[in-house]
Amino acid sequence: MAIVDLREFEEEFVVHFGTERTRINAYTLASTLVAIADATREANQIVNPGYSVEVVVEAISPGSFRAKFKAVYTGAGNLFSNDNLKTIALNVVASYIFVNTLAPDTEVSVRVDDSQVIIEQGDKTIIVSKETHDAMKNVEKSQKFRQDIGKAFSAVEKDQEIHSIGIARSLDDEKSPLEIPRQNFGLLSQEAILESDKRELIEAADLEILRAVLERSKRKWEFVWRGVKISAPVLDEKFFDDFFAHRITIAPGDALRVQLKIYQRRNEDTGIYTNERYEVTRVDEHVPRMTQIENPQGYV
Repeated sequence: MAIVDLREFEEEFVVHFGTERTRINAYTLASTLVAIADATREANQIVNPGYSVEVVVEAISPGSFRAKFKAVYTGAGNLFSNDNLKTIALNVVASYIFVNTLAPDTEVSVRVDDSQVIIEQGDKTIIVSKETHDAMKNVEKSQKFRQDIGKAFSAVEKDQEIHSIGIARSLDDEKSPLEIPRQNFGLLSQEAILESDKRELIEAADLEILRAVLERSKRKWEFVWRGVKISAPVLDEKFFDDFFAHRITIAPGDALRVQLKIYQRRNEDTGIYTNERYEVTRVDEHVPRMTQIENPQGYV
């Protein structure tokens, strides 16, 4: 199991822009870096009243294309007590980004004690200090902070050459321990307009049918989605038109390729979004079970 200790991301971290090219769009780079810097300054203003932070980009490296951020803290008249200063602004940013881009289709386990918060999802374990976790809960209430993070992810989402964003400790790290795939960018690009603890996502999904409800209603079908059992009504009228016209025949084990609407709620204690319910808003394709068996490398 991979273990990532976010307590190591205090005064600096490296942003990896996942791209196959040796260049990056100047607007993408500038917009992303400025937005992250603005978010860090907003976080610091909330965590360290009376102290300022300068966020500098120390180096840019090729490869997956990397930019190193470093926070430099100062106080009024350059006089401040280390007892009061919390050098965790970048740590808050990194933790917020990770927590809010957890894959929506995989179960999350959270354990909290007096000194740390341990988040487990799949084969990855993330450790966040309790101080950073508590600070993040305050910082995420700031609409400006959420907007700044949203701007960063909106910039990379618009650039089709960026397939992932990662956060690492050093420019020497060839691979980021916190890699966010492109399909999860939307989890944060919409944060700029988030005004409540609820959000709605639309994701392309391949659903294997366990139990079908062959009538026009909001009764819930049962599916398997990436190994997880879920229930959701099918709301696509055209799909039912095709079914009742006998253009589609549904059998156990068939699959549907759909647009899946996911309703999520943020847990107040952990800051993590969890899935509450689902709806199939559109059916793009019906895949009979025999087609899956005949072509195992295609659909499944």
